[in-house]
Amino acid sequence: MKGVILCAGKGTRMQPFSLTTPKTMLPVVNRPLVAYCLEKFYQAGIEEIAVVVHPEQHMLIGYLNNLPKKPVICYQKEQLGIAHALKLVESFVGTDSFILLLGDNLIKEPIETLIHAFEGNHGSILLSEVENPSDYGVAEIVADRAVNIVEKPVDPKSNLAVIGMYHFSSVIFKAIRSIDPSPRGEYEITDAIQWLIHQGYAISYSITKENYTDVGTIDRWLAANKWMLFDTMSKNIRIGKNTKLENCILKGPIVIGDNCILSNATIGPYVTIGDNATIENCSISQSICLDHAVIQDLARPVMDSVIGQHTRLLGDHPEQEQAVRLVLGDHSRMSIVE
Repeated sequence: MKGVILCAGKGTRMQPFSLTTPKTMLPVVNRPLVAYCLEKFYQAGIEEIAVVVHPEQHMLIGYLNNLPKKPVICYQKEQLGIAHALKLVESFVGTDSFILLLGDNLIKEPIETLIHAFEGNHGSILLSEVENPSDYGVAEIVADRAVNIVEKPVDPKSNLAVIGMYHFSSVIFKAIRSIDPSPRGEYEITDAIQWLIHQGYAISYSITKENYTDVGTIDRWLAANKWMLFDTMSKNIRIGKNTKLENCILKGPIVIGDNCILSNATIGPYVTIGDNATIENCSISQSICLDHAVIQDLARPVMDSVIGQHTRLLGDHPEQEQAVRLVLGDHSRMSIVE
């Protein structure tokens, strides 16, 4: 059994943060997204892993190269879709079956679920009921098989979305070589799966009831951070090394990094703060504060916000009740004056 993680996407909907940090290196509960994918493989006993990256994702490449268990790195120079990226690992996979994870998806369902569903088939896919199926690849099922897969259908036949975890035999590479680009110019994994179905290859499925998030927008990033905090921390509080707190009110779940300074602040619930941050005279809830963020003297509480690395958010007015919501990219400067 081998594992593949796809991480080469541009992450345009995660700008401005993806302009300075590869999307799969953005943190959830102070750990990069790709770390959760690697952890899922290790928990399932899968240690032969390939990661597809773009050559310019230097931060991600450095992270992978410094891991104790270094994965194989494959380079996708043109971002032409999931199936195109998957084609690049054909020599790594060989004739084995493998699990495919999308590096920007956070999925609680264990890999073993798809391994069991795969038995006796050529592929298995993880599905979840969604309220907006037109935003996803959608599966139509009959008994224990998927019989139709359509990418972002105008008239969905079901509310079962294909989410970012798959199990394939090596026949998927034959399918990828047999499909054409979609109208948006990409080689779609849903088209490759549909080709297999048309050719008589059996594709099974499992429907998950567990939490998952495609971390493809700022709102989804915040949502993923929130449910992961609850799942891993309950209402607990974790404080890093050499972090100093003075006259603070903490409402868990909260994770605070190393070497931070917090004073006269109300933090939480559902807040993560990266390393070397300074938080003074303010109130923050349901937010992500990245490394080296500085937030001081804010009149209004901050909620549902992302504060980038090395960003300074300053205020100078007496306390106000109405909250502000902010998305500030790395190295931003902002003052709130009323």
